[in-house]
Amino acid sequence: MAQQRHRDRLSAVDASFLHQERRASHMHVGAIVLMEGPVPTREEFTRHIESRLDLVPRYRQKLAFPRFEMGRPFWIDDPRFNIDYHVRHTALPAPGSMEQLRGIAGRIFSQRLDRSKPLWEIWLVQGLADGGFALVSKTHHALVDGISGVDIATVLFDLAPTPPPPADNGQWKPEQEPSQAELVAEGIKAAVRAPSRLAGEAAKVVRDPGATLDRARGAIEGVGEIAWAGLNPAPDVPLNVPIGPHRRIFWHQSELADFKAVKDALGGTVNDAFLTVVAGGLGRWLRSRGVRTEGLELRALVPVSIRSKDEHHALGNRIAAVRGPLPVYAKDPVDRLRIVRESMADVKESKQALGAEVISGLEDFAPPTLLAQASRLNFSTRLFNLIVTNVPGPQFPLYMMGREMQEIVPVAFLPENHGLAIAAMSYNGKLDFGLLGDYDAMPDRERLADYFGESLEELLTAAKKGRAKGGTKARSKAAQAKPKAAASKPKSGTKPKAKAASAKAGARSNAGAKGAASKAAASNGGKPAKRQAMRGKAKRPRLIDSD
Repeated sequence: MAQQRHRDRLSAVDASFLHQERRASHMHVGAIVLMEGPVPTREEFTRHIESRLDLVPRYRQKLAFPRFEMGRPFWIDDPRFNIDYHVRHTALPAPGSMEQLRGIAGRIFSQRLDRSKPLWEIWLVQGLADGGFALVSKTHHALVDGISGVDIATVLFDLAPTPPPPADNGQWKPEQEPSQAELVAEGIKAAVRAPSRLAGEAAKVVRDPGATLDRARGAIEGVGEIAWAGLNPAPDVPLNVPIGPHRRIFWHQSELADFKAVKDALGGTVNDAFLTVVAGGLGRWLRSRGVRTEGLELRALVPVSIRSKDEHHALGNRIAAVRGPLPVYAKDPVDRLRIVRESMADVKESKQALGAEVISGLEDFAPPTLLAQASRLNFSTRLFNLIVTNVPGPQFPLYMMGREMQEIVPVAFLPENHGLAIAAMSYNGKLDFGLLGDYDAMPDRERLADYFGESLEELLTAAKKGRAKGGTKARSKAAQAKPKAAASKPKSGTKPKAKAASAKAGARSNAGAKGAASKAAASNGGKPAKRQAMRGKAKRPRLIDSD
């Protein structure tokens, strides 16, 4: 696991999420988790979390901002860390419906996290009608990205109902809080080190100019593709309107096997099927709003992890973003899937992700003011209509304090002027769509969730027809092959006359050839006759199998 140290500096990407945050656009992400079993007490739940915080030291750290714009902020140990502030407890009123849970989750996600404290909180919600309980977690995007966040679940969840004994790591002792003078000095040091980093890159060019040239060419192409996307803005639709700070949350659960069935029958990937369902549902929703969708293609911002395998337990963001098309104009589900599949294949072959990574790397050298401007450009409505992300989760049950997790609903974030974000996550054979909407812009989020269900159903129907056609063709080919085989195979107990006649003729021919060879051998001593026979054998035409 990568170390999370006191006085670590935020990466440029992490800092960009802080700069992008506004009164109405909060940069926290999270999840709603449904658990079965008896509700733990607040004290039990708090002790459980506290016993595992040593696995994620960043959860005890807060932000420190150096003065005079001397570089990006730092993570420092919070000497006043109080876990009771971060672990909240509430209860639903009777009857404890899902609608009530969605309402309280929407209110929780409407509140910004306090930057003077570690940027996370988790709510224990009891009073559900089925007797279980829920967890509502909220973490700032600067702290953890969605794909790495799956690994962070190891802080709370276990692979077996019986949890391992808690590790005795002793009492946590925070490092001394740095002064502003020390933070400014760190900023000066980073500025001094920047030329040496550039010199190191130059040394790489000298050692391996060919590989460096290839990387540079790819990077230039990637940046060019991003620039071209900026010159071709996303369409103006009701999703892109001024938003407020209040949120609505809804979710739709489906079977992961359904998306795999579509993939197997019609081609593509599970993510292609997911994006196709999203495009179909959004097309229905736009038409219900009176928007003409002929020739309309929405643009989705699809986060892509650029985290290496040895970084999977590290907090902080290692992500780039590509822009994926959502063909809402295509009403036929098979055509829609084909368009998505081909378009995403083009995106994967393009240099968009590489270009985004290059830009984020250049931001490491940018002062905070320029970094703030760059972050606003990254989330501009000119580039995309909504965030759409699909995170693969564990396909086996997880447990917390002996209780099994039943369902997990991911929650994304809303940049400025974006009224909807869609996040999906698979878990134990299910796939949940989490819809986060602006309270005023998305009052009809339930209807949109229904449209996603209809979009998946029509895609499944098309997949079943595709499998049926494939099966009919296979059976037809097999039926046509049987008569041919029967015609070529002689009946049992009968003598194949043509073959017998051919054998007799062959025997007579061989006898004649032997006689001619004997005469030639008698007159020429045998050797020329043998060579003549060999040449004659070599000229004999070979039979070629026409099948």
